[in-house]
Amino acid sequence: MVPMTKGRLLGEHLRICPQGYTCCTSEMEENLANRSRAELETALRDSSRALQAMLATQLRSFDDHFQQLLNDSERALQDAFPGAFGELYAQNARAFRDLFSELRLYYRGANLHLEETLAEFWARLLERLFKQLHPQLLLPDDYLDCLGKQAEALRPFGEAPRELRLRATRAFVAARSFVQGLGVAGDVVRKVAQVPLGPECSRAVMKLVYCAHCLGVPGARPCPDYCRNVLKGCLANQADLDAEWRNLLDSMVLITDKFWGASGVESVIGGVHTWLAEAINSLQDNRDTLTAKVIQGCGNPKVDPQGPGPEEKQHRGKLTPRERPPSGTLEKLVSEAKAQLRDVQEFWISLPGTLCSEKMALSTASDDRCWNGMARGRYLPEVMGDGLANQINNPEVEVDITKPDMTIRQQIMQLKIMTNRLRSAYNGNDVDFQDASDDGSGSGSGDGCPDDLCSQKNSRKSSSSRTPLTHALPGLSEQEGQKTSAASYPQPPSFLLPLLLALALTVARPRWR
Repeated sequence: MVPMTKGRLLGEHLRICPQGYTCCTSEMEENLANRSRAELETALRDSSRALQAMLATQLRSFDDHFQQLLNDSERALQDAFPGAFGELYAQNARAFRDLFSELRLYYRGANLHLEETLAEFWARLLERLFKQLHPQLLLPDDYLDCLGKQAEALRPFGEAPRELRLRATRAFVAARSFVQGLGVAGDVVRKVAQVPLGPECSRAVMKLVYCAHCLGVPGARPCPDYCRNVLKGCLANQADLDAEWRNLLDSMVLITDKFWGASGVESVIGGVHTWLAEAINSLQDNRDTLTAKVIQGCGNPKVDPQGPGPEEKQHRGKLTPRERPPSGTLEKLVSEAKAQLRDVQEFWISLPGTLCSEKMALSTASDDRCWNGMARGRYLPEVMGDGLANQINNPEVEVDITKPDMTIRQQIMQLKIMTNRLRSAYNGNDVDFQDASDDGSGSGSGDGCPDDLCSQKNSRKSSSSRTPLTHALPGLSEQEGQKTSAASYPQPPSFLLPLLLALALTVARPRWR
């Protein structure tokens, strides 16, 4: 039986609140503890939800704009090329469609190497156009192989391929890494918001919020510094996100510098068709010179006795696409994004203070009338620093600084990975985003590369290759290659895999016809 004095309990049964005369039973104390924990978790989710919504809105806005730029460029090509280039375009329309499809896949995070994708496009286009310009000739595979080997020296398309490669690599990498960064940031916030509060935190929050009610002083509001110490202890792991979170946001703001100028995102992604037009113009202008040099280097091809006669030179139009002036949309998006990203840079370390001031109905000052956890009076302990390591002497929450939360540690690593990729993208380096998130959810522009599209892309490239991969690796027959398994064949060190794969792809570059 719990001792009572004049209708109030003596408090010996209390496990969280200070023992003394109280109006709370054990059951009431437990219910209030559960309620206080639920209220704090709700407040945390509300704060996180607002941040997630902002990041998701930014992601959709930028993703829509970048994809619209590419769509507009393809539409401009489809509108202008048929009238300007006639059959040179009509018979190769699929090649141009495939190029834009691959550019979309690349932007959306597909495991494509952009420089190789462009090189394959130009090689395929040169073969088809050369055959189209010389329908009276027999051009077997070995002759086309010779043509392909001569292409770099001949430069049949002028400077357009090189200019597109240099500018497109930087522009597409910058665009997709920025969108990817927004996606990873949103995923981190979402996952951290799901981390449950520990039992020691629950006890401390109960003591902060409801023990004053149990002791008969419900009008005593928590002292500000007392509240901060409680929430700094409760959110110690979350505060450890701060350094890498800032690095990520700083890197995202920095890479927006790559959105402007002649090599910027808007000019390049929205102007792919202009380099394609320039390339075909150059091929037409230099047709006779190109043909003479090909014959000089590869020999005189045979004439097809059943083929049409030599094509008479026809006047084909030239296309000079007009560059579309910037709409101002991207400038507005970037300006808003920079402001909002700077506003949330201190989100994790400011969270305790924000929740205390907005959710906890604090006393207006640290004086003798606020609730200090034991009674109405001044709160004397100093406020702890931010992060797990600084909670070793937290007077309000018992924190084991040797046991960091593993979910949050994983998210810190995801922030580091994404920051490194943004920095690589800033330097114009092509980066692979397949492992940007531990569970694949940090897809940036939405779903990354959809399985059906990626499988179509991979199957098309495989079926179009003249040179099987086994032929590119000396000493391994096709049958042996099919029989050899990962378990029976020695695996190279993981750090050599990208180099070996690049070597194999270089030797066994596919050709589509």
